[in-house]
Amino acid sequence: MINKRYRLIGKGNIKETFIEENVSTENILVRPTYLSICASDQRYYNFDRPPDVLQKKLPMALIHEAMGTVVYDPLQHVAVGQNVILVPLLQNVDDKIVAENYKTENFFRSSGYDGFLQDIVSQPRDRAVIIPNGLANETLAFTELMSVAVHSIKRFLAKSHSNRGILGIWGDGNLGFILTLLLKKMCPDSRVVVFGLTREKLNLFTFADDICLVSEVGNIRVDHAFECVGGNGSKYALNQIIDIINPEGCISLLGVSEDPPSVNTRLILEKGLLLVGNSRSSLSDYFTVLDLLRCNHDIIGYLQCLVSSVCRIRCVADIHFAFASDLTKEFGKTILKWEI
Repeated sequence: MINKRYRLIGKGNIKETFIEENVSTENILVRPTYLSICASDQRYYNFDRPPDVLQKKLPMALIHEAMGTVVYDPLQHVAVGQNVILVPLLQNVDDKIVAENYKTENFFRSSGYDGFLQDIVSQPRDRAVIIPNGLANETLAFTELMSVAVHSIKRFLAKSHSNRGILGIWGDGNLGFILTLLLKKMCPDSRVVVFGLTREKLNLFTFADDICLVSEVGNIRVDHAFECVGGNGSKYALNQIIDIINPEGCISLLGVSEDPPSVNTRLILEKGLLLVGNSRSSLSDYFTVLDLLRCNHDIIGYLQCLVSSVCRIRCVADIHFAFASDLTKEFGKTILKWEI
């Protein structure tokens, strides 16, 4: 089968590439329906990654957040027309100790391996998660981001001590929004406080127990914390967390920074703090997300607030428009409605 992939070959330069796809019984064919632009896609698109990284990973189709419709299953196990979530992590090595999302031998779409900007995606059947009836919605395009939040919460629950009276989340962006929403569902007895820079964005966190500007922290103390800031703001967020977190608290790290942040290691040692890194997610986290959506019908409504725009994609020029439009937004997700 001849397939068309839309690969980034230079800064802001996407080229249509024809690929011969070998359709095996281990894969199903999925037509993308809705895709979502992630900050990491923007870093590649705008060449905001180190030159050696770009040289190693390009050319490459972008986008690792997507849902789609099954168009062919050689084994006829999945019905044509079935809506599925496309999982970007492709398992190459299984490990009983190290989770699949931390094994460097495994592949991740749109990170050195073609993402979902394709006419048809040949997807391993175990990496296409069936969307239950009644749940199909454009917000499920960014289920991957939800799974990252769930993954970090699971790790937090497994590694932190049980005093979880007050949980702090630093970051008033998309990830902070989703993490706060899901954390309130998974830890309903904890008081969740969101710390951010912008009052207008913090006001959108209506499901949080409290919100706080980072410039007005005062005497607030937290038992554990999640850092969702990333970029140049990471060091400021981390050092503020270290200052106000209670001894032996757990700091869950989710923000990505190109430059290593400097942090107060002396206070980390004095307080006996536990820092837990989180990256991506595993297949089981997607099923946890779907369970949460099934049991909490209000989640989809809150997530709808994150959909800042839906761009119809009918040609490569539309892809460029979507990336340019997304770059101007301070909050929310840009959804691509795939009609190309």
